[in-house]
Amino acid sequence: MSFTILFLCPHGAAKSVLAAAYFNRLAEQHGLPLKAAAAGTEPDEVVSPVVVKMLQSDGIDVSQHQPRCITSDELEQAQRIISLGCPLEALEIAPERIEQWQDVPLMSHDPNGSRDAIRSHVEALVAQLRAATN
Repeated sequence: MSFTILFLCPHGAAKSVLAAAYFNRLAEQHGLPLKAAAAGTEPDEVVSPVVVKMLQSDGIDVSQHQPRCITSDELEQAQRIISLGCPLEALEIAPERIEQWQDVPLMSHDPNGSRDAIRSHVEALVAQLRAATN
């Protein structure tokens, strides 16, 4: 299956993982035929342990997720591209195709605030997509 929503953060190990996990769960709950992927421009070796623990407390297991680098094919094929802190010049695609969620705090400074902001954005995105398909 090709992913239709791409969540990007520089290291592909925290914000994008949270966003994709919450999106995929909500999309499934609401019967949306969409899948999200998480990736980065300079991926870390592993998902942030803080993110793994946060998502585990919400019943989502990302402990086996492997951060990875975004590909140009994925960027071209995605219906939506959402950046959580990636420098746009690092992405080889027209900047107007990229939505930016710039109000999400850094995970390293405010993990709970970051999670809450991401969850709020994802809920709004799913509501928007549901309205568009009805």
